[in-house]
Amino acid sequence: MVQNDQILCLLDQRQQDDIRNLNKAIDEFRLQFQKKEDRREYDLSDPLALKKDLPPRLSDDDPRCSVSGVQRLMGEDLTERERRRRQQDQLRGWSLQQQQELAKALEDRRSAESLYDKTRVELDKKAMDLQKLEEQARREICVYTKEFNRAQAEESLERKKLQKQLEQEDNSVEILNNTGGDLLSEDPAQATSAFGPHRVVPDRWKGMSPQQLKEVMDVQQQQIQEKTRQLEEERRRQAEWDKKRVQEARAMILLERQQKRQERELRKAQDHVNRQLAQAHRAQ
Repeated sequence: MVQNDQILCLLDQRQQDDIRNLNKAIDEFRLQFQKKEDRREYDLSDPLALKKDLPPRLSDDDPRCSVSGVQRLMGEDLTERERRRRQQDQLRGWSLQQQQELAKALEDRRSAESLYDKTRVELDKKAMDLQKLEEQARREICVYTKEFNRAQAEESLERKKLQKQLEQEDNSVEILNNTGGDLLSEDPAQATSAFGPHRVVPDRWKGMSPQQLKEVMDVQQQQIQEKTRQLEEERRRQAEWDKKRVQEARAMILLERQQKRQERELRKAQDHVNRQLAQAHRAQ
């Protein structure tokens, strides 16, 4: 009896376990394959039906908005939020564009000022270079003038020395002719040398013939013309130097005028940029 009771208890326990496992399997099957949302009539009792359903209208052009449904009235604006967002984006774009234009104008102004400063520095440098060239030219002119004057002085001194020497030689020859010549003979032909007509015998020479005097006068006239030519050359050279100095002074004046003209143009350009910036500022 005890053994039968134990067997019955075991069988009863096994039966309860089988029933429990079967119910568990049924519940799992229902949970997996028999869900509420999979039923045909679930849309009638769906708690989220209103959330899943479409709104009465999506836009002003919604075809479901019939005349009799009174879903669209005059003055309504369903795209207000989108329109405001676009307007804000547009205003933001305009603001960014104005900021960029202002930054560009400031950059252009800084570039113009930098260009003006660079141009002014270059013009100052050119003026300094021209001034240095002018000073160098003046120094060279002074040096050349000193050298020329010294050469002229040396040439004049040498000429005077030569002239004095020639005069002394002429005086000596004249003294010798007067003291050692034949005073009774006045024929110049007797002084002719046997070595040629261009030579004379000193102890017989009675003086120069009219032709020889004429030759001497011609030589003196040539010397006078040569001296006159040298003086004329000196005056012409001095006139060329004066003309060169005048041209350099005129070039400096033209350069100063050009520099002033460029400064005026730069000021005009800067004033134009300032006016544009002021107009842009007033427009903002």
